[in-house]
Amino acid sequence: MGLTPVGAPLRLAGMFQPDDQERSAVPDRFNLQGRVFDMVSSTSSRVDPVAPTRFTYYESGGVLWGHYSGDTVDLGRFCGARRDDVVDIAFVHRNRDGETIRGSARSRIDLSADGLLQLTEDFTGPDGAAHVSVCREVAVAQETSASR
Repeated sequence: MGLTPVGAPLRLAGMFQPDDQERSAVPDRFNLQGRVFDMVSSTSSRVDPVAPTRFTYYESGGVLWGHYSGDTVDLGRFCGARRDDVVDIAFVHRNRDGETIRGSARSRIDLSADGLLQLTEDFTGPDGAAHVSVCREVAVAQETSASR
């Protein structure tokens, strides 16, 4: 197994990797760079409405990465790719019981009437069953010159 030289394009096995032409066609409205989402529902577990799992996304050229924590998760990381309104990621996290959970997921991005994004994610849980979770974008207050 060879190492990828620093600066060389990273190919994510089993995930789509947009080429330069596809990157220019990715709608900006679905760019996830710097967006924050809270989990609002999941068929695999109860979601704590007071302290839900919170996800922070970073994106460059259709490649995604980020982190998450909260609710039953101490610390999680993910990486993957986005094509238009579809996200494929691989993830790993450490839960509050000390277990390490890993897997992959595919999400669909939808634009809500309020202008915020929603991710509907299909994944296979640790129990081997198919599950669905929904995460809503967290509205971030804009800093004004008066608040500086």
